[in-house]
Formats: sequence, structure tokens, C-alpha cells
Amino acid sequence: MLGLDTVDLARLQFATTVMYHIIFLALSIGLASYLAFLEAMWLKTGNRVYLGIYHYWLPHFAVNYTAGVVSGVIMAFEFGTNWSVFAAKAGGISGVLLTYEVVTAFFLEAGFFGIMMFGEGRVSRKVHFFATCMVALGAYISTFWILASNSWMQTPAGYAIENGQFIPENWWSVIFNPSQPYRFVHMSLAAIIATAFMVAGVAAWHLYRNHRDAVARKMFSMALWTLTLIVPLQIVAGDLHGLNTLEHQPAKVAAMEAYWKAEPEREGMPMVVLAWPDQEQEKNLFTLEIPRLSSLYLTHSLTGKIQGLEQWSEDERPNVPLVFYAFRLMVYLGFSMLGLVALSLWLRKRQQLYESRWFLILMMVATPMGIIAIEAGWVTTEAGRQPWIIYGLLRTADGVSPFSVSTLIASLAGLWGIYTLIFFIGIYFFFKLVRPTPESILPDKEDYNEAREQSAPRHPFSRRSNHNP
Repeated sequence: MLGLDTVDLARLQFATTVMYHIIFLALSIGLASYLAFLEAMWLKTGNRVYLGIYHYWLPHFAVNYTAGVVSGVIMAFEFGTNWSVFAAKAGGISGVLLTYEVVTAFFLEAGFFGIMMFGEGRVSRKVHFFATCMVALGAYISTFWILASNSWMQTPAGYAIENGQFIPENWWSVIFNPSQPYRFVHMSLAAIIATAFMVAGVAAWHLYRNHRDAVARKMFSMALWTLTLIVPLQIVAGDLHGLNTLEHQPAKVAAMEAYWKAEPEREGMPMVVLAWPDQEQEKNLFTLEIPRLSSLYLTHSLTGKIQGLEQWSEDERPNVPLVFYAFRLMVYLGFSMLGLVALSLWLRKRQQLYESRWFLILMMVATPMGIIAIEAGWVTTEAGRQPWIIYGLLRTADGVSPFSVSTLIASLAGLWGIYTLIFFIGIYFFFKLVRPTPESILPDKEDYNEAREQSAPRHPFSRRSNHNP
């Protein structure tokens, strides 16, 4: 298949699974937090708009949560099928961390998920709110353990090697390995940003059709305030994560910058805005640079330097063009988000936030921006650590299962077929769920009073309009 060997095919299959799974995981984290905040605001203020928005997004969370569980199970099985050698060598650490995720997070989410979805009107408001909070907490605990496992593979610590197997010596060091806190914060903020852009895009679409929709206005405003707070924090978190990566994975950073050879005669490193990295010739065929800027954000000094890729042999370097372009896509999207936040503040000050049709179109186009940035970030992270599955200790080629190329091609084709079908089904349900106007599902006064008294259960997938009996 296009000259790919078993390692390439196994990596491609796992990458496909992860890139689908990360969408559901990110939106589940963000929507769970959003729903908990909405229910808290409803309980605090009694404003039925918050209850309406809660009911609007609850079905989206249910769909994402379900799809995330299924895709996560497939990913877990792939460790044992495609990467059995890695599982045998590192299962005593990586497998245990993923087991902790199931025991502490999945059981917590699953236990309260039913109350959250179907308990409204059957349990007290406080119990229902507690269930929503537990589901949100479970999403973050799940993220914590998954990223602890991934981060240990990136920056291994607290281990010993006995008879070719990785044995935990210090679980605290294993879990809180050098990159885990940075990766956890970065991913958590990214999930909130991706969710906020989705909410803002849907609200913008409804406001484009009717800028007087009170519920869409509230959704739009809340999403943009969230982005105003979180996007700058994410840029700071990304900078700190970059400094950590430079310390522990310098080859990845050199690939991110397409920095081939040390240039002692130059004062500071330029930021390569655009380039065409040529891995065979070990140089950039075309470059557009900003002097010293790379030194500033990589080392926080105008004269700082990093190691060039020449410091590593060819078989220890990642795919430079892939890492370079993925990293730039993530960064450019991040600063585009910051620009949209600035525009929203300017329009808010001019009291034109809901009526500026050009800005509503921009936010509709930007709906998938957060998800694309997450995908680009994970490509940077995973492709940048190659050729290692456990950085500096176990090569990816040595961790793959001994399958034939034809077997992996067949399984990859089946996976692509299934995930393509799931993708289009997901798109169909997404547009089906967002089609009703937010104001149309706002609880009328009678339903609202019933909800306040916990006497009228509401089905989480209902889309009843005020105007229907």
C-alpha cells in the first residue's frame, strides 16, 4: 500500500482511531463542563434561559459521550492487537494507568450519566446537579489518566527495566512525569476552546437567521466570554509546554522549527513563518523568516539557540515536514482565535455583537477551528516523538505486532470504512440536533414551573417547541 510497511500501517491505523476519538473526547470534556455551569446558573438565578440552553446541548453531549466510549474501547484493543510487543514490555505501567482511568473515571461517569440524562424530575434538583458535576469531573479524571499514560511514553520517569520489561519503581514519578502537568492543562483548555467555538458557531448561525433570538444571544455571549478568558490562557500554557518539550524532547522542537544546522554566526534564531523543508537535503528550500522571534518564544531570549537536527542521526529524527506544518497550523489557528476574541470585544463595546452579519459568518466558518487545532497539536506531539514509542528507550518499529502487510491493509480498510460511515452519521445528527432554534425549546412558564418543582420529567432528546401543545 503506497510502499508502506507494517510499522507505517499500524501507526496509520492507530492514528486514525486517535484522531476520531479525540474529537469526541474533547467535546465531551467541554460540553460536560458547560452543562454543569448552565445548571448551576439555573439553580442560582432561576433564569429559564439557562435551562433552555442546558436542554439544547444535552443531546449533543449524550451523542459525543457514547461515541467517545466506543472509539476509546477500539483504541484500547489496538494496543493489544497492533502493538503487542509494546504492551508486553510496558503493560506494567501503561496498562495500569489506563486501568486506573476505567476504575476511577469511567465508572464514575457511567454511574451518574443515567441520572444526568433521565433523572430530571425524578430526583431533586440538587441531586441532579450533583450528577451533572460528577459526569464533568469524570471527564477530567479520564483525561488525566489517559494523558498520564501518553506523557509517560513521551517523558518516561519512575521506572526500572528488568528482563526487557518496564517496571514501576515510583508511581508518583510515573504519573506526574515531567510533561504530564503541562499536557493535561493544555488539553483541558483546548477541549473548552473547541466546545466554545462549536457553541458560538451554532449560535451565530441562529443569530444570522434571527438576531433577536434571546437564547441564541445568551449562548453566543457566553461562548465568546469563555474564549476571551481561555484563549490567552492557552497561549501561555502552550508556551510553558513548549519550554518543557525543549528540555526533554529537543529533537521534536528542532523538527517543529525545521532547524537543521546550528548557525553560530547568527545572533538569535529567526521564526520560520513559511518554508519547504527537504529532509533528504537537510535544508529548507524556501523560507520566509522573522529575525530572532524564534529565540524569543523558544528560549525567552533574543539571542537564545537550540540544537539543530544535525545533532541526531537520520534514523533518530522525526518526519520534519509533517511536524513543521502541523505545529504551524496549530499556532496560526491559535492566534487567529485571539484575533476573533479581540473582534468580539470591539463589537461588544460598539453594541453590535449580535447584528454584525460579517462577524456571524466568521464565527460560523470558525466552528471547527478548535477541533482542527487539537488534531494539529496531536500530530505534532505524536509524529514529533518518532522514531520512539517510549522516548529514547523503545523504538516504534520494535513495539509493533508481527502482522503481515496484507492483514494490516485489510483491517485499516475496514476501520476507514466504519469511521467514514460514523462520521457522516455524526454530521447528520449534528445538523438535526442544531436545526431547531434555541428559543423554540425555551421552557414555557408552565413547563418551567413544573421543572422548578421537579414534578415533570423531561426526555433529554425532546425538542418540543413552545408553540406545540
